[in-house]
Amino acid sequence: MSLISKKIRNSARGQQCQVRIPGVCNGNSETVVLAHVGKGSGMGQKCDDIHATYACSACHDVIDNRTRVGDPRINRLYAYEGMIRTQSILLEQGLIEVPSAC
Repeated sequence: MSLISKKIRNSARGQQCQVRIPGVCNGNSETVVLAHVGKGSGMGQKCDDIHATYACSACHDVIDNRTRVGDPRINRLYAYEGMIRTQSILLEQGLIEVPSAC
């Protein structure tokens, strides 16, 4: 079962890029989409929407390996840091929640 949310995907519109790869990020919020960070369960499959980040078109191209710039391991770290920042935004927006531990 995968987590797919139109609300989470649509929330990327107008957001700032959270990946922010130096020398790559175009800073254009009009190009930001929800970019999946991890691998899916099979070839051509995406991971859950919770494992994604708000990414501008330029950073998205790098994390999806359509554009090769710098060290891929470092770029992956930028993507994971962006995912953490995106999850914080989604929590603030009420699009994801953590149940109380009672």
